[in-house]
Amino acid sequence: MDKKVMYIDGIEVEIEGERNVLELARKVGIDIPAFCYDPELSIYGACRMCIVEDDKGRIDASCSMQPREGMVIKTNTPKLRKLRKMVLELLLANHCRDCTTCLKSGNCRLQQFAVRYKLEDIRFPNNYHDGEKDKSSYSIVRQPNKCILCGKCVRMCEEIQNVGAIHYAYRGSEMKIATSFDGEIANSPCVGCGQCASVCPTGAIVVRDDADGVLDAIGDNNTYVSVQIAPAVRVALGKEFGISEGENLMGKLVTALKEIGFDAVYDTSLAADMTVIEEANEFIGRLQGKGKLPMFTSCCPAWIRFAENKYPEYLSNISTCRSPMQMFAPVIKDAYKGDKKHVHVAIMPCTAKKFEARRDEFKDENGNSYVDYVLSTQEVVRIIKEQGIRLLETKETPCDNPFEEITGAGVIFGVTGGVTEAVLRYVAGYSPTSYKEVRGLDGVKETSITVGGEEIKIAIVSGLKNTADLLDKIKSGEVYYDLVEVMSCPGGCINGGGQPVGGREAKQMRMDGLYKADLDEKLKSSEQNECAKKILESLGEEKRHKFLHVHYKGKK
Repeated sequence: MDKKVMYIDGIEVEIEGERNVLELARKVGIDIPAFCYDPELSIYGACRMCIVEDDKGRIDASCSMQPREGMVIKTNTPKLRKLRKMVLELLLANHCRDCTTCLKSGNCRLQQFAVRYKLEDIRFPNNYHDGEKDKSSYSIVRQPNKCILCGKCVRMCEEIQNVGAIHYAYRGSEMKIATSFDGEIANSPCVGCGQCASVCPTGAIVVRDDADGVLDAIGDNNTYVSVQIAPAVRVALGKEFGISEGENLMGKLVTALKEIGFDAVYDTSLAADMTVIEEANEFIGRLQGKGKLPMFTSCCPAWIRFAENKYPEYLSNISTCRSPMQMFAPVIKDAYKGDKKHVHVAIMPCTAKKFEARRDEFKDENGNSYVDYVLSTQEVVRIIKEQGIRLLETKETPCDNPFEEITGAGVIFGVTGGVTEAVLRYVAGYSPTSYKEVRGLDGVKETSITVGGEEIKIAIVSGLKNTADLLDKIKSGEVYYDLVEVMSCPGGCINGGGQPVGGREAKQMRMDGLYKADLDEKLKSSEQNECAKKILESLGEEKRHKFLHVHYKGKK
């Protein structure tokens, strides 16, 4: 079959199923600017930055232009440059220009395009009105007056996450992105996943920053500060420090955290091994009639919130195991025998963990949270840079005893399918070629395993829209599973809302990085982790239930 080609800036480009000219141009290294376009979202075509010109002088948005054989377009004519500058001027005429105090500074698309097109003067008066920030959420902060109405957050919240916490409100010049009745985001169906912040091109939605509280605690001589690091964090730092995505920087990160002043640094992968042991035993009990099936995993707090909001009938199907973060925190605090005040911090890829840390279920008898602060990967990157630490030049340091031992099974918790594979290794043994069907970034995956002559059916789902579709099929009887792994963020924690922003390629490289880190670990399965087993044995029945398990009762 003859190939179909079109011409972009004089370059012959083969059409291979791309859905628009924008994707085709990027395939050959031409970066057409765009605000509202995202390859994983529906096409909106609102910003008009991605306009191109055909051979007859007609202008159209490349994100909605379907490639056709023989088509000839140009992406950077004088007419296009003039129109794009006009778009930028109009946006900046209604936008805050205090870029140096914005959390998004340096990563803001509006800022980057203003530099790219050499905007030195805005011809229109600045109509920006500084409104109040919405800080009601533990996970994100909204500043609507920095919004450029690209609609990415709305489409992400609806199309990928099926939450619908925000949408367009009002019309014309009064249009804005808002919650129902223009209320606070904390009083909306928001689950705190932070995916809206990850696609926002400006500073209209950002991850809540709690770094100052942590640094104040570190600076207090009467406070002992410990920290745990989630598996997915180690492979998401590279790009921010000038190396490729997916590089495992765990050892260097431990060194940096010690230089910052943390007294003890631990790897949450150990608690992931504890989770596997507890969750696998609970699952076996449910198979024997001691609980409802299917059993859903419980590691993802945004999924828990989603179930509370939309599927409360399935709360008793969710594993009683706490998330690894919430298992580890009370164990760490219980083990500390010093006389200083103990502050425990968790570094997570997930913005929903900030909300999870404040839930009443994860506070001690005095009402104190076991996790005092949750820092996102983004916040840790900023702290390291603020402190002047040259991360890539630091040596590698192991985590602290007595919680140093981890396995590859715990490390892969950070990617969709990782929890399932870790459980399968525990139940059926490890093999480097086994369980390949649970790997990959597909939104829904299925597998089965035979144990004791019984077939166990398993589903792995990431993205809450995929989760809702699967739950509806389970409810109708269309499908049946014994175990369902749920991650709210597409791809799992590697793509958490608190991670440095990355696209499809970044997710793939981070996933590959975690599986490489798994191969580098000597221990592959959770039952090989003697430290995890000793912790579980030492807790006793009362503390084991108190520290490691939780029963969600839903919203009051």
